[in-house]
Order: sequence, then structure tokens, then C-alpha cells
Amino acid sequence: MTHNLKKTFAILSLAIFGSAILYNCEPDPDSLGEQLFNKDAAKGEEVSYPIIAYNINNNDTVRSDASKLITGLSGTGVALSAGVLGSFTESQFGMQKASYVTQLRMPVDNFDFNGDNAKIDSVVLVVRPPANTMDDTYYIADSIKAPGAYDKNDFMVGTETVPVSIEKKSYPVRKYGKIGGASKSMTINVHEVTTFLDTNNESFQRSNANISTGELLGSAVFDGNVSTVTVTKKSDNSNLFTGNLGFRIKLSNTDFFKTHIIDKKGKPELQDASNFTRYFKGIKLSVQETDRYLFQFSPDDMELIMYYKYDKTENGVASRPQTTLKFNLGNLNAHIGQYEYDRTTSKVKDVLNAINKTDGDPKLYVQGMGGPSIGLQIPDQTINKLKELFAKDKIGIVGAKIRMYADPLTWKNTHSVDGDRKFTLVPLVLKDGKLDYSNLSFSSDVVAGLNMYIYGKKTDTTPEYYDFVVTKTLKNIVERPATATAAELENRPLLVNLGTFVKNSQGAAAGAKFTTRAIDMNRAIFVGSDASNANKIQLMVTYATKKIN
Repeated sequence: MTHNLKKTFAILSLAIFGSAILYNCEPDPDSLGEQLFNKDAAKGEEVSYPIIAYNINNNDTVRSDASKLITGLSGTGVALSAGVLGSFTESQFGMQKASYVTQLRMPVDNFDFNGDNAKIDSVVLVVRPPANTMDDTYYIADSIKAPGAYDKNDFMVGTETVPVSIEKKSYPVRKYGKIGGASKSMTINVHEVTTFLDTNNESFQRSNANISTGELLGSAVFDGNVSTVTVTKKSDNSNLFTGNLGFRIKLSNTDFFKTHIIDKKGKPELQDASNFTRYFKGIKLSVQETDRYLFQFSPDDMELIMYYKYDKTENGVASRPQTTLKFNLGNLNAHIGQYEYDRTTSKVKDVLNAINKTDGDPKLYVQGMGGPSIGLQIPDQTINKLKELFAKDKIGIVGAKIRMYADPLTWKNTHSVDGDRKFTLVPLVLKDGKLDYSNLSFSSDVVAGLNMYIYGKKTDTTPEYYDFVVTKTLKNIVERPATATAAELENRPLLVNLGTFVKNSQGAAAGAKFTTRAIDMNRAIFVGSDASNANKIQLMVTYATKKIN
């Protein structure tokens, strides 16, 4: 397939990273490209080569502590957090269940409950979604359900009941899995944690951490919606209560909070945070069902509120006012995403038991949250052939991409709202024969400012596909420029994972090892190194040679 070289470079220029992803600098063409630019003095050709593509078994575990449950960094460097709750079962990947564990702290040391004779009215846990961004949607803001305000004549304010108007607005959360019908509701349980969450212990940094639970503190049926609530006093329209967007779980086991919190007033257990986190070790949120959906929430914005009354005497007048104790569940505490899998009858179980790194696998399975990854290796014979063309015919590589087609016969992406998937592509790093996620680096293409991949939407004649850009990577290996590092000259395998690079407030990636893989709910199946399939994975190289008149 012959191209005009200028046109090829024009097309490639569309793949440059904008500031919202990584870099907004456009890489200059190399010296060979510059000389071939002159008066269309070149012809281009696109040739396809095979790729060795294989599945990688991550043993259903991923680092999922607070340092990994993040989606970005604020202007002050504070991590923007997200966690996953729910469950989902399907035949290809099996059952996946996501739970969440967190420590909590008292608002101040030696809390005195404002006075004597404290008595609990109720305890509520509020789960909130993260704020929607340009890149991520956590709740569907334009799908509001607002039935209108209703009146209540016996709303308790202090020791009095007053007439109020209550307005509730609900929004569906973004779901992955079975999102409608009878599957829209599931039970969320909140349990006491009985294992001390030692953040210095590596075993408490991973999604398969062994954490014990004790008493059930409360449960609620989640219908897939988060809500705001506003309570207005009828007599003067003053605001009595505003509940920000979230889902409220009543922790009906108030006896637990009486014996574990109120009865410990003035005792060592409440003396400081160190004592308290060893005494009240935390809470765990989990879902009761195994086949519903997954959704994301904001761990740092959760609230655990204890409403109570206490004795107060002021100016000789005794009263029992109501107040609140708000536990601190923010980023000072240990956070752990716990993920459970059952692959017993799934297709992926057989696939991961028969990985072929020599010839490649016919189908490629990739899943976030500790599921499988994909390894890509350009065969040495392909590299040698391109090196020979470079030496003899003086070719210049203009563009290179690894095209990976979704497998429409095995997998239909009907489980998420928009069906969008996000990937990372980095050189694969091994340590003691195992994947080393702590020492990943960006590919040469990402550093040069090229798009990591380009999405090809499904049409009537073409399946969905992804073009992973490897232009600079391949040029370094084949053309061996003097500016390339030793690592860039190697034909290293590439690693594909679901998730995105975590960005700072300026839109630049924080680093190759900081991704959203630990909270990415997606999964997908692609056509691999299957010679019998017309849509097999392939390396597509566009190179140019000087015209001979």
C-alpha cells in the first residue's frame, strides 16, 4: 500500500498527545524524515507483520492500598481517591466481588462527648461518589429523579417537632455489570474489622489481604442511586439539614457504638489515634450478592456520623441537646480494596492455564483490579528483516502500530454505560521472573509525545480495534540512533493493562507506575496470535524509501 509521505506525517500528527493526557509537544521528524519531506521525494509502504501476543496471569491480586486507590493529584499534590464496591458474574471472566476496608479515627484525642450521660440516637455511614471530571463519570448528572418536595409535620429539631418540607434528588451511579431490572438493587453490609491494619506490612497493601471481621454494624439495600436531601423549616423557610450527594447506611447496631465508644470516655482506648486504631481496628463494606454490578465511590469523602444527646446545664437550665460525633475516615487512615474472584467455571481459567509465550495465545484476556494482562513481543525475525531493509534500501520508519481487534464472537461489551475502555502500554519489566510493577517506565512513544493508542470504533464491516503506537519504539530498535538509551535499543516485550496513568493538576502523568489499574472495573477479550483469524493481532509498519526517477 503506497502513500505520499507528507500525507502520512499529517495523519501521524493527529496522534500527538494533548495536555489532558501527557505532553503537548510535537516530536520533530528525524533527519531521514526531513530529507524525504523535500518535494514529495519519497514513497511510503505499509506492511503487516505477526506479533507474539500472550496472556499474563496476575494471580487475581493487585496492590490496592491507599497509594493505589487514586485517580489523580490535586494542585497541592493531594491524591484524589476512588474505590470499588459490588459484584458481577459472567461466563468469560467468572465472579468478581469488590469490598472495601478502612481504618477510622476519633475527631480529637480524649473526646469528652461535650458533657455527661451521652446517649446514642442513631449512627449513619454515608458513601459518596467522587466528583465527575472531564475524563471520568461516576454518577449520571443529567439523569435526575426529583419527585418534588413533600411535607412532614413531626420532624425532630432538638427536643421539639416542627413541620418541614423535604426535597430529595436522586442520580444513578455509573455501573459495570448487570445494570437494570431486578439486578439494580443489592445489599451493602458494614462489619467491624478485627485485624489490625498495619500499613507497614506488605500483606495489607494487596487486594487479597487476609482481614477478619466481627460484628455486623448495619446493612442497607442500595438501589443504584445516590441522592441529595434538603430539609426546610415551613415556618420561616430556614434550612435545617442538607445531605450532600451520597448513599446513607443506617448502622442499627448502636449497642456496639455504646460499648466501644461512649463507654470508653476518659479511658486509654480513646486517648490518641495510635491507641484507637489498635482498639477499634476499622470497618469493612461488602455486598451480599454475587451477581449484580460494580460501582466506584470516594473513600476519603465517606462519613461515619454518630448522633447523640448529652446533659447540658447553662445559666442554671438543664437540657439534653443533640449533637454529632463525626469519625475521620480520610486519607490519614489505611484504605484497602479487597477483591475476590471465582474462576471455577470461567473461560479465562482454561486460558490462563495454557499460556504460550513462544507462539502466542489465540485469544487475549485483560481485566482491571488484578485480573490478567497482555504481553506483546515483536519477533526477532521481524526486527532483523526491518534492519536489513534499513541497511540495504535505506528505509525510514514513518509510523508503526500494533493493531489489536476486539473479539466480537466471544465478548460483547454491554456491561458498562458507554463501553469505553482505557489502557496503558509500557515496556514490560521482570524481577526474579515476575512482573515488576514498581519499576515501570513510559514507552519511547509516550515520552516523544505520541498518542499511546488510537481507538477504532466498530462499523458494519470492521470490528472494534485499538492501534497501539510504537513508532519511536520500533525506530530506536531498527535504526539505532545515537540518542537512544541502551534500554531503548532492546527489543523488549510490551505490557498492556486496563486503566490510565494518574495525572497531576496540569494533566501530565505522575509516572508510569501510577495508574488506575487497581480500580478499573472493565474487562475485554481480543484476538491474539491466531494465524487462522483474519483479525489476528499484527504489527503495521509504514516506512519510506527515496524515489528513484
